[in-house]
Amino acid sequence: MDRCYAIEMFYDGECPLCMRETRLLQRMDRDQRLRFTNIAAAKFDPGSVGKSRHELMAEMHGRLPDGSWVTGVEVFRCLYSTVGFGPIVWLTRLPIIKQCLDLGYYLFAKYRLRLTGRCHENCSIDLEKAAG
Repeated sequence: MDRCYAIEMFYDGECPLCMRETRLLQRMDRDQRLRFTNIAAAKFDPGSVGKSRHELMAEMHGRLPDGSWVTGVEVFRCLYSTVGFGPIVWLTRLPIIKQCLDLGYYLFAKYRLRLTGRCHENCSIDLEKAAG
């Protein structure tokens, strides 16, 4: 990954809510410090980043320039800090706020297929299976 990027965001391009957030971040990224990778694209190979499709679909993933990974709400903190919202992002690290955001995101990630009208068979993503 190029060193000029602060974080690479792996997003589901078939998820309407994910796409709304991605477009917003793309507009806000005036210095082009974010890299966006659509995990739903036909040409995307999850093995190329050392993750399974299930892992990447289960929760938001971000990769830092050193190759390390961040997941869940922490990805959003990195993204929004990069585009200039650092002073506000620190609020999301306060204990009660952090716990509420982490729980809210966990529930969204688990049920996002149902919430976005993309539920066909299994309407929740097994986050424990993806983590293990």
